Amino acid sequence: MKIKTDEIASVIRHEIEQFGSTLEISDVGQVVEVGDGIARVYGLGKVMAGELLEFESEGRTITGQVMNLESDTVGAVLFGDTTAVREGDTVRSTGRLLEVPIGMELLGRVVDSLGNPLDGGAPIHAKETGKVDIVAPGISARQPVKEPMQFGIKAVDAMVPVGRGQRELVIGDRKTGKTAICLDCIINQRQYWGTPNAVVCIYVAVGQKDSTVASVVETLKKAGAMEYTIVVNAGASQSAPMQYIAPYSGCAMGEWFMWKGKDPNYTGPKHVLCVYDDLSKQAVAYRELSLLLRRPPGREAYPGDVFYLHSRLLERATKLSNENGGGSLTALPIIETQEGDVSAYIPTNVISITDGQIYLQPELFSAGVRPAINVGISVSRVGGAAQIKAMKEVAGSLRLDLAAYRELEAFAQLGTELDAASKRQLTRGARMVELLKQGQYTPFDTIDQCLAMFAGTRGLLDDVAIEKVREFERAMLDYFRGPAKALREELVKAASFKGLEDRVTEALKAFKQTWRPA
Repeated sequence: MKIKTDEIASVIRHEIEQFGSTLEISDVGQVVEVGDGIARVYGLGKVMAGELLEFESEGRTITGQVMNLESDTVGAVLFGDTTAVREGDTVRSTGRLLEVPIGMELLGRVVDSLGNPLDGGAPIHAKETGKVDIVAPGISARQPVKEPMQFGIKAVDAMVPVGRGQRELVIGDRKTGKTAICLDCIINQRQYWGTPNAVVCIYVAVGQKDSTVASVVETLKKAGAMEYTIVVNAGASQSAPMQYIAPYSGCAMGEWFMWKGKDPNYTGPKHVLCVYDDLSKQAVAYRELSLLLRRPPGREAYPGDVFYLHSRLLERATKLSNENGGGSLTALPIIETQEGDVSAYIPTNVISITDGQIYLQPELFSAGVRPAINVGISVSRVGGAAQIKAMKEVAGSLRLDLAAYRELEAFAQLGTELDAASKRQLTRGARMVELLKQGQYTPFDTIDQCLAMFAGTRGLLDDVAIEKVREFERAMLDYFRGPAKALREELVKAASFKGLEDRVTEALKAFKQTWRPA
């Protein structure tokens, strides 16, 4: 029998090729202890910190992530249905880090921390995935923050301006309107959608009730804002590991748009706004994981690296340099205080990481001053760089004027006789406070804000009854969209009152003579 060497060689070659394609080398271990979203695994000798693990249980695969590397076991957190994992189950290392789906396909959707849809819609077929935890861009990859991120809220845009690429903390007790301010900002981005200045918004809900998140989504839908928004929901009913990674997942989804500005063929949005609601609950979830993993507790039972938890998230907010496409990611972290205690551990941590804070005061909220922004404590470290010229011109001294008004108001309550100048200051201050009040989910156009501030700071409201100030404002803005439309358009074009100040004052005086309160 003659043996054909060519045939034998081709069979061997085919077998080797098949062997190479099906061979999979992986570290395999076994679950020795499981509970509360935490698993201890024995036998994973080569696994890395932060690596993804696959737990095989009753024909299902549950994802986990390495958190602790100990002498004989590995501590891991479990994502998804943590009750499915049992003692003795097989665990495989993957050699990969945690990733979530990214891209345009996520716009308008409500997803969980792993990017799975929660809105009952079609499955998300994203073409790409992005790493959940990355190193933030370095100094050389960034540029100074100089473009305004308009909130549409007079008190914020005039006194605590936020720029694209900034990290502005929203802090206050529960039920003081923290979420409402951030939703106003998301709704206000509607005017830019479809333009080169378009902003993609990402709302991350951590530890919220599902009913609360549903009402947020409904509000955004009614305002037509879901079109450019992604909602990441790690609700109170979800496990601590899912709540812990939710802000990082939302940030990773946003970074895709930010870095996409570098692609010369890409014409979509490259500016992102991330709202983390709220990081206090993320810190609590992380504390829970850390205590279950036997990490030593520190101040207020939080682990020593809880500062790093928030700093590595918020450092990813940036305004990229022009060489990198000039995209930006603005972060609005929310922190809930207990009884106004801003000196607690987590509030002080996040204050030191961010570029300023908007502090909402319960007393102001109860007194009907809404948004209840405390001007004395609220600050933006970007300041005038994040304002158009017209706003800088009218709101330059507003903070100091309001602070002086508050002091004088406290003094006047003692029943002291006041001189004429002090009375004038009280009169104007009271009207400016009234002017800064604003309804929920009704963002103002920037030029409308400038005109309102102009009327207030130039004393044109001093003789208007306090309860009629907002009525006057509405009628005045209608006047500038009607009879004085040409002057308003000039102001929009110039974005400054320079050369127009006298004409605007005359127009306001002319309107005031014809205005009759209802």
